[in-house]
Amino acid sequence: MKLPFLTRSLVSAAQPPELVIHIDGGSRGNPGPSGFGVHAVDAGGHVVAEHFGFIGQATNNVAEYQALVHAFKLASARGARRLEIRSDSELVVKQMNGVYKVKHPDMLTLWRQACALRRGFEAAEIRHVRREQNKEADALANRAMDLRESHLS
Repeated sequence: MKLPFLTRSLVSAAQPPELVIHIDGGSRGNPGPSGFGVHAVDAGGHVVAEHFGFIGQATNNVAEYQALVHAFKLASARGARRLEIRSDSELVVKQMNGVYKVKHPDMLTLWRQACALRRGFEAAEIRHVRREQNKEADALANRAMDLRESHLS
């Protein structure tokens, strides 16, 4: 299997990201009612978007990938060419960076979709952050699950 994530990888210091996007997914029951959150800031640190989505019955990992896919769609819609995505999901980060293989069929479909979207950017770095550094996205994911609704505009 080719590793498409290597074609467009790191944001450099000379070319900083136009957007930094924190993502999180969650599931109550795993599988259970699930949602995701996407919190985006521009290069100046100003919040430019906060999206959340309720996805119904799913696993936590599916919700994490849904957050990633929506982050790429958000960045594309805003015209960003360079972005940095931060996630507290070690699995998603390591799968997207080629460290772990994707084996589960549900995950493989979402991984392929995320890889295809990632190729649309000049640079798209995906980094792991500690849970406490991802509070805004976590709150948005919980909001989606609490309200059982989505806000994607």
